[in-house]
Amino acid sequence: MTPTATYRLQLQPGFPFRAAERAVPYLASLGVSHLHLSPVLESVPGSTHGYDVVDHARVREELGGEDGLRRLARTARAAGLGLVLDIVPNHMAAAPRHNRQLWEVLRKGPDSPYATWFDIDWTANGGKVLLPVLAGPVGDELDRLAVDAEKGVLTYGEAHEFPLRAGTEGLPLPELLDAQWYRLGWWRLARTELNYRRFFTISDLIGVRVEDEDVFAATHAKVLELVRDGVVDGLRVDHPDGLADPETYLRRLNEATGGAWTVVEKILARTEPLPSDWAVAGTTGYDALHRIDGLFVDPAGHRELLRHYREFIGQDGDRGGHWEPTARRAAYEVVTHDLAAEVDRLTRAAARLCARTPDLRDHAPWALRLALCELLVRMPVYRPYRTGAEEVLTPEMAREAREAFGVPEEAAAVDAVRGLLLGRHGARKADDDGGEGVELHTFQARFAQTSSALRAKSLEDTAFYRFVALLSANEVGGEPGRPVVPPEEFHAYCARIARDWPATGTVLSTHDTKRSADVRARIAVLSECPERWRALLGRLATAPAPDPQLAWAAWQTAVGLGGTGPAADRLGGALLKAAREAGLHTTWTEQDPVYERALTDFAVSGPGGALAAQIAEFSRSLASATRANVLGAALVQLTMPGVPDVYQGTESECLTLVDPDNRRPVDFPETGTHSLPDEKGELSRAALRLRRELPEVFGEFSTYEALFADGPAADHCLAFCRSGDVVTAVTRLSLRLGASGGWGPTGLALPEGAWVDVLRTGASKDSGRHDRPDRPGREFTGTVKLSDLFADHPVALLRRVDRPGVREGSAGPV
Repeated sequence: MTPTATYRLQLQPGFPFRAAERAVPYLASLGVSHLHLSPVLESVPGSTHGYDVVDHARVREELGGEDGLRRLARTARAAGLGLVLDIVPNHMAAAPRHNRQLWEVLRKGPDSPYATWFDIDWTANGGKVLLPVLAGPVGDELDRLAVDAEKGVLTYGEAHEFPLRAGTEGLPLPELLDAQWYRLGWWRLARTELNYRRFFTISDLIGVRVEDEDVFAATHAKVLELVRDGVVDGLRVDHPDGLADPETYLRRLNEATGGAWTVVEKILARTEPLPSDWAVAGTTGYDALHRIDGLFVDPAGHRELLRHYREFIGQDGDRGGHWEPTARRAAYEVVTHDLAAEVDRLTRAAARLCARTPDLRDHAPWALRLALCELLVRMPVYRPYRTGAEEVLTPEMAREAREAFGVPEEAAAVDAVRGLLLGRHGARKADDDGGEGVELHTFQARFAQTSSALRAKSLEDTAFYRFVALLSANEVGGEPGRPVVPPEEFHAYCARIARDWPATGTVLSTHDTKRSADVRARIAVLSECPERWRALLGRLATAPAPDPQLAWAAWQTAVGLGGTGPAADRLGGALLKAAREAGLHTTWTEQDPVYERALTDFAVSGPGGALAAQIAEFSRSLASATRANVLGAALVQLTMPGVPDVYQGTESECLTLVDPDNRRPVDFPETGTHSLPDEKGELSRAALRLRRELPEVFGEFSTYEALFADGPAADHCLAFCRSGDVVTAVTRLSLRLGASGGWGPTGLALPEGAWVDVLRTGASKDSGRHDRPDRPGREFTGTVKLSDLFADHPVALLRRVDRPGVREGSAGPV
């Protein structure tokens, strides 16, 4: 069953299944059809997110165990709700004490029955798995290592425990360490020596080989049981780009679930389509987020804002002044530093393949490594796939890589690597029988996996924190250098989604967004008033900041919070994380205590201190434009093609920053009969209930029609019609609209019929039915003046009331 709308709950020990059960009456009254649960399988004790799975066969006891999950499902079903489950096929926690399969691999090595579970390169490190867990070089940590011969374990401090290879218990410590199937190493060695695939650059998460049918079966048995038993109705697949073969995995999953509604956390570049052969309903919705946000960025104002930004930070080029050089520099840093071990593994594989191919034998390993780096940093998307690789690894891309090569005479290595990736140069193709074909296919898959890790780490976790001109544009799937999305582009996107992926997901806030939708909506207003923003910064200059880039980002964040958001410690925590991710003055691994102390002092004395009053006053002056952005973005997401996902607490005003701030448990009302606390909450409830009551209008067989206003202010209205029965109309760039004189004679031609605004009608708190308009004259036909449609509200949700079988004033068919 395809959901009409989902509601994401972040489960954790502080918000277990019992807490979710208590929220069911409220969430059912809201109008969603399914609860979307974060991962529920057994994970590292105390985990607040659940993506560090340690046992795929058990539901997490800290959440209430399998009995608690099944009880939640029954409670939800009784209230008319289903469950969608977030699953994590790409990785497990590299915590041997808790991960039984990894424990056995470390104990028995490649002969372990679980050796095929993990993506380990046994040809590196002398056939030992590097475990980068030591606080310092091993010689400095020997006194913290101890052997418990009776239990057959090696301990390091209180947090780590490792198995001993049979027969090594009585050896002296140095010899015992050398005799294991693993090597305990300094954590810094992970950058260059790691020989297992990990999640991005997080060595605590080890890659799982779900491409192996037996591994797939073992790691999915419990989830599939929950689907078969009707406990779970749909799935969200975390990070499919980390998998060796996403297409085959998703086809296998679809067959195993009997076609359950499934969406994937696939991050698409702006013009990149979702592979048409993937057996899924669509993405989790970051592509929709970027396009909705872009509607509320003023193009002329953004250009002006960029000029002020470059002048303010006093930087240009690749240190944050321009997007493309900033992103490219970050990619070079990550591929040569953070992902050095992954590139080394690719280089070894490329060298072996070249050695077996007569016309490629004379390429030196260093040249192959450089060629790999030059191609990786130029990848225009997260990764290539088995089909369509030539459209990504283009001749133009190869030409640029050759031109950037340090030694022109060796630049032919670029063509050698590209040829291997495309299955050329006489090498056996990946689908051929024999070891060489398998090795080539593996090389191509590893390149793709490394590419996705590089793009995620260099863009989302580095460049997005360096180029901070307009923070609302710096979200996953976004394009900070080109944040504007014209209405025509948005309509084209929606038409394509309605045609090709009508059941895809859409989001505005998630557990991974750096700022909630409402924070971004407030910041986006700055693109409409760059001069006022510049003047505000001049008044705020009395608070000394460690560097101008941080100051710019801090004050924008404070504006996003309205001057009355989180306390200084929450703001300071987000700024510190941003500074470490940016890596320009301090990093997670090379912290600068002087800089970080100055940052904390600035957060307390500036945005979180006496100057907060000025931010609050500035925000109040933009309240009307903020309201239009917040309500407009929410209504568009809830009514556009696709299945909207509402992140916990964001149905009403929600001002949160990057995790862990946005993952805190939410206090839900005990009943579902109260009024929601603000205008956005009432809008969310009205739109969600309409979706639930009219699934044929918004569902998989619905239609999307772009509507265009006519008149001098036409560009300030975005409107569309769903299936001839519901019209969404919102105001965009309202601050510019007011400055230019308002709507004037601008009008919107409605489709045939009589229409009432659902957002301006009375509603029964029990049934959710919308009664007759509470103000006379609120029925619209023909062409409506936008000054009338938006007289007291910047958005409108119109319901056609003259269809056969629809009684005027009701919310659904008679």
